Amino acid sequence: GRFLVVMDTLVTLAPLLGLLGTITGLIRSFSFLGNEELAVQAVTGGIAEALIATACGLGIAIFALIPFNFFTSRVSNLEFELQTAATNLEVMLGAQTSARDLDFAAQAPASGKGSSL
Repeated sequence: GRFLVVMDTLVTLAPLLGLLGTITGLIRSFSFLGNEELAVQAVTGGIAEALIATACGLGIAIFALIPFNFFTSRVSNLEFELQTAATNLEVMLGAQTSARDLDFAAQAPASGKGSSL
């Protein structure tokens, strides 16, 4: 239920946040290109920031995806087992009702037969 929704959101959102960090880091890097004195250090620092953001986003998504898939599969299996049990119960109750109706019909007296006056 709610736990899987949170995990799904985390798996989806983490790479997007990493990509956002990458874009902001690259924008920051390119903003320093006009200043010749600090250009090399600033650009490499911004690129490093961008790569760290990407790596963190992907790492979170990858490590969250494994338990998410496990729990999603487990919930699907439990749902299938529950539906199977419910169907079996419905069939059993239907068979008991049919047998009871047949017993009741067999025990009922035949109407209109046996009196010939």
